[in-house]
Amino acid sequence: MIKFGLALRNTGPGSSAEAIEAGAETAERLGWETVWTTDHVLVPRSAGAEYGRAFEAIVTLAWVGARHPGLRLATSVIVVPQRNAVLLAKELATLDALSEGRLIVGVGVGWNETEFANVGAADRFHRRGAYLDETIRLWRHLWSGASEPFAGDFHSFSDFVFGPLPAQRGLVPIVVGGSSPAALRRAGALGDGYHPTRTGPELMAQRIPAIRAAAEAAGRPMPRLSARVAVKAERVEGGGYSLSGDPQAMARDIRAFEGLGVDHLALVFDATEPAQLVAAIERFDSEVVRAVGG
Repeated sequence: MIKFGLALRNTGPGSSAEAIEAGAETAERLGWETVWTTDHVLVPRSAGAEYGRAFEAIVTLAWVGARHPGLRLATSVIVVPQRNAVLLAKELATLDALSEGRLIVGVGVGWNETEFANVGAADRFHRRGAYLDETIRLWRHLWSGASEPFAGDFHSFSDFVFGPLPAQRGLVPIVVGGSSPAALRRAGALGDGYHPTRTGPELMAQRIPAIRAAAEAAGRPMPRLSARVAVKAERVEGGGYSLSGDPQAMARDIRAFEGLGVDHLALVFDATEPAQLVAAIERFDSEVVRAVGG
């Protein structure tokens, strides 16, 4: 049966400690599986309305994880090529160790060239896919406890000690976001899961064959499927897919996701005030989750 998670209000209007806590408390109380954080660091003014105010994704999960031991902790998604891959390996391993194995790492290549330049990673923007591919291999190498040298195009080291290891060791789930052909290949060839945004059942169905083919070519199992979807009263044309309409309509879409093999939805609610956010989550749980049969 499909599980539900909450995209925390760590970015954009209404992002605050109070809103993050209200969402996490409600998700845990209702038995939802996972909370997800969004990652942006230093966006240009053109993206400032949505991402100019952003509580850092990993630090936020550490704070939430310490307060809510019943929740899994996930990123949706880390813009990996903007960051140092080895430092990320340490931060994520630490979070998984301290949370006793509750981490899911959602990763992506990013899209905003100005933000890359703002954080000193302009030279990686046009090689960001290759950087992410190498980073996934680097993480699995370090997290497995391997002591052999690592050699790549961006990172090479032979004299090193890495610890602590994640509680999940090299099995920390890595889920890949994005919609490009390269992202679909990456999800199948390297990922443990595929985690797109603004993607409905019809588009998901179109992408699954490419993911499966990449997994088969790499001799790997088909990745798990999840999706990040906005919950809206009415569907807005041109803004990408949203879970919208009355509870029955939303339930039909959720069953369509489930029929494709999607086992988790990370839900984004518009509410910016903590009390409104709690009410929206509770209403969805009582009306839509019940209609689905949860």
